[in-house]
Amino acid sequence: MSHLRAIFRLAALCLMTCAAYCVLAAGLALALPFHRARARWRGFVLRRWAKAAASLLKIKVTSSGAAPRAPFFLVSNHLGYVDVIVLASRLDCAFIAKREVASWPLIGMLCRSVGTIFIDRANRRSILQVNAEVERACRDGRGVVLFAEGTSTRGAGVLPFKPSLLEPAARAGFAVSYAAISYRTREAQSPAHLAVCWWGDMTFAGHLYGLLRLSEIRATLAFGPSAIRDADRKRLASRLREGVSREFIPVVTTEGQWNAATL
Repeated sequence: MSHLRAIFRLAALCLMTCAAYCVLAAGLALALPFHRARARWRGFVLRRWAKAAASLLKIKVTSSGAAPRAPFFLVSNHLGYVDVIVLASRLDCAFIAKREVASWPLIGMLCRSVGTIFIDRANRRSILQVNAEVERACRDGRGVVLFAEGTSTRGAGVLPFKPSLLEPAARAGFAVSYAAISYRTREAQSPAHLAVCWWGDMTFAGHLYGLLRLSEIRATLAFGPSAIRDADRKRLASRLREGVSREFIPVVTTEGQWNAATL
């Protein structure tokens, strides 16, 4: 049954993503001379796609706190690609993602089209370009989401935040919002830190297949009570991490629990 569920969902997700791309392209063509209209259309299509994907994958999102309104700059912990679906279903935003995502089948195509800001982590000069794009996005009235840990984890805690991409916010005195994401699966199924979180040396294809087999994913999204402003980017990164850590619900709580689940 779970195998058939995975096949059906994969086919539906591919068709839905292709349809979203066609609708997006048509709207962008009509809004060609209007820069802000194009940005709003990208955000609209991404949010509709994310809501449809969440429904297809049976992702039930429980949120707390007030979501920020655009323009905003928001940081979050990072557990895997499902984070994008969860956040995009609740926010009109663009994401900062690693360059490799741009080459992913279907998903990469959609990410490129909706204004995702890609960063080459192996190239320090890429940070300058990304910072400029973040500033431009905020001036255009868009929301930007950064996974400030710089990598995805199994959800035992929140890694230190990398301050380099917080430079535009610190320099401009821009208040940075924050949110924490966590996941659960049903007891009879693979635990969330293996089936939902994508980390370590997990392959994308193998992980996606396991994810598509799940009957339900329970996501918790907690927005921080207030945005944080600080002129020092390192101090800003530290304060934001503290805020996310306070809101974060660990996906896996102990090494014993993790080891038992992986046996």
